[in-house]
Amino acid sequence: MQPHSNKMIAEETIEAKTNAMSTSKVKDYIQLIKFRLSFLVVFSAVACFLLGTQGEINWMKMLMLVMGGFMVTGSSNAFNQIIERDLDKLMTRTQNRPLPDNRMAVNEAFVFSLIMGIIGVFLLTYFINITCGILGLFALLSYTLLYTPLKKQTPFAVFVGAFPGAIPPMLGWVAAKGQLDMIAFVLFFIQFIWQFPHFWAIAWVLDDDYKKAGFKMLPSLGGRNKASAFQALVYTISLIPISLLPFFFHITGIISAVVIIIAGVFFMLKAIKLYQTLTVEDGKALMFASFIYLPIIQIAMFLDKI
Repeated sequence: MQPHSNKMIAEETIEAKTNAMSTSKVKDYIQLIKFRLSFLVVFSAVACFLLGTQGEINWMKMLMLVMGGFMVTGSSNAFNQIIERDLDKLMTRTQNRPLPDNRMAVNEAFVFSLIMGIIGVFLLTYFINITCGILGLFALLSYTLLYTPLKKQTPFAVFVGAFPGAIPPMLGWVAAKGQLDMIAFVLFFIQFIWQFPHFWAIAWVLDDDYKKAGFKMLPSLGGRNKASAFQALVYTISLIPISLLPFFFHITGIISAVVIIIAGVFFMLKAIKLYQTLTVEDGKALMFASFIYLPIIQIAMFLDKI
């Protein structure tokens, strides 16, 4: 009985270790693609897809948009971590990621990222349309090859990164409409402008950590100063009339316009407070305001259309 019992215990131990390793590997992949960020990006695409849909929703097309958009975004995030793996070791926020912590080999991450990117672009091209495939490929390449290396060189990187970052709403609208029209560029422009106070608020909070890796993310080389806070304020103010463009183009109605104004004023007040105090605490408040602003106005625009 004793040898048999020991064998069972050994088998159970091996199985437990295998399960733990599998769970850990899944968590590493989730961290590599920045799952929550990828999900939020896809949310913008879906919201604008629904905004552009007339009549019955094409659920298959929306599913392909979700899958393709998620894979392209996840691939972009993974390639970003591959390129910055040595810099991630220097920052407290990123040093426990799978690559800097040596839990994943670079080749493994590269193959995974490449496969995700190829499948994502294929799904957007084959199941939706060629324009969506081109937009997805542009977002992937510009984020990886332009924005990522520029982060260490110049604050201008935020401007460059805002282009791939603003592709999702355009992608969603084109998936619904089948063409790249004026409204697609309007939706692109809203998210493009939103990204500046959004990224600068994050950079304000993480400035000390970013400096360890030599990242120049705040608009002023002086860091957390009046110049940086003022630029964030200017963009939050300009976001209000820009976010109302769908209303002026008669895509949305008065209800969403009111919601956009209220959300915009709330966002602006947070930026004013940061300009007055220059504190990390108010930087966090602006950051959280940026997180909720975009989904609120996108949901409002969609619901206003129903």
